[in-house]
Amino acid sequence: MKFGGTSVEDAQAMERTAAIVRGRREKGLEAVVVVSAMAKVTDLLLSAASAAGRGDKAGSLAIGARLRHRHIDTAAALLDAERVGRMQQFLHQEFDALDDLLRGISAVGELTPRTNDLVVSFGERLSSKMMAETLEQRGLQGAHVDARSCIVTDASYGKAVPQEAAIEAKLAEIVLPLIEAGKTPVMGGFIGSTVEGVTTTLGRGGSDFTAALVGGGMHAGAIEIWTDVNGIMTTDPRICPDALRVKTISFEEAAELAYFGAKVLHPATILPAVQKSIPVWVLNSRNAENEGTKITAMAAKCASPFKSIAAKKRLTIIDVVASRMLMSHGYLKAVFDVFDRYKCAIDMVSTSEVSISLTVDSNQQLPEICAELGKIADVKLEGHKALVCLVGEDIRGHNGIAGQVFGAISHINVRMISQGASEINMSFMIDEEDVEDAVRSLHSHFFANPDETVFDVANRVQLESKA
Repeated sequence: MKFGGTSVEDAQAMERTAAIVRGRREKGLEAVVVVSAMAKVTDLLLSAASAAGRGDKAGSLAIGARLRHRHIDTAAALLDAERVGRMQQFLHQEFDALDDLLRGISAVGELTPRTNDLVVSFGERLSSKMMAETLEQRGLQGAHVDARSCIVTDASYGKAVPQEAAIEAKLAEIVLPLIEAGKTPVMGGFIGSTVEGVTTTLGRGGSDFTAALVGGGMHAGAIEIWTDVNGIMTTDPRICPDALRVKTISFEEAAELAYFGAKVLHPATILPAVQKSIPVWVLNSRNAENEGTKITAMAAKCASPFKSIAAKKRLTIIDVVASRMLMSHGYLKAVFDVFDRYKCAIDMVSTSEVSISLTVDSNQQLPEICAELGKIADVKLEGHKALVCLVGEDIRGHNGIAGQVFGAISHINVRMISQGASEINMSFMIDEEDVEDAVRSLHSHFFANPDETVFDVANRVQLESKA
């Protein structure tokens, strides 16, 4: 069971989370709980580290002080007098260590990726300890496990790569005995350590990844991702208030949605679950009775061509044009080698005889990338673009589907189109300012008569009746 930042953001949220864990335990299920840092704590820790790196010692320590008070106040609201004393002692020790670390960074005036990982790891280390004490106090046998003792990674600081065989062995050694003893192990997501014991992180959103690694490593019956929405929706409800909950979706479809803008899941969550054929449930900790979305290996049959529409903003199109590309050998390799050297991921590619158009979502090293590409071709950038992605099983099996998609958005200028690479994904690029209009038009067209076996149509009826 993984609980995101909003599920542990304060004492009230942790109480809800404890009630959900109790519900699972009362059904006779064994659970491992993975928690994120309290909401917004990771952002504040990053700000503190950044301020220290600039030499702003006072600013970084002020952020640390705010976090110290917030955690102590939450512990006081959650725990009884005896436990709160122990927890406050623990919190003061940890925040004293954080303050020393920030003073050291400020004195040196340099923030390395390795040190940054150590700073942000405090969020999950503290929230998991507090959650374990909360469960213990409520008779749920909470047992804190430092995730760094189990989640073994390489030394790619900021986006470390898990070593799954080593993780499985550590889980069997440390976590399995706790479960066999009737405990509820609680660990922080997002963080790990190298074989040498140096703290690492899995990248933003990595708590889902931790849950999947733990679920996969322990051959779990299911992985539950508890967040603050009722599962995967047919599109962003902020754009389309009549968006529907998707009852069931395939791993492949969910992965496409996760990568192309749906923020419910971290894309890498999917991989360990797919490898072990473990179903993943996306559930709402603020509405625990809702059935959520079940993600399974195989897609359920659906009369509707698409399951969901996602959009990803802040993309840049790079046009690479060179007449010598015509009939030449190795030209594409030369272009992609440049992106490889800068470890820059490409979202979409479109080619003609003399040009390549690519989209990227990272602007960090674009000047360097363009300078290198400029040695072999003419290069042009277009910023403020967005990718709209429609996902559904067997798109190719529906005659005239492309005509319906582009007919629905005939009033919007489409910049690039991609369908062939995946049978379940049709995507195109437009200007950022047109995203909401395009999504509303597509949702209105394709979800006017949704398949009730796959979509929560009953809830839409309730919305309409309230309107």
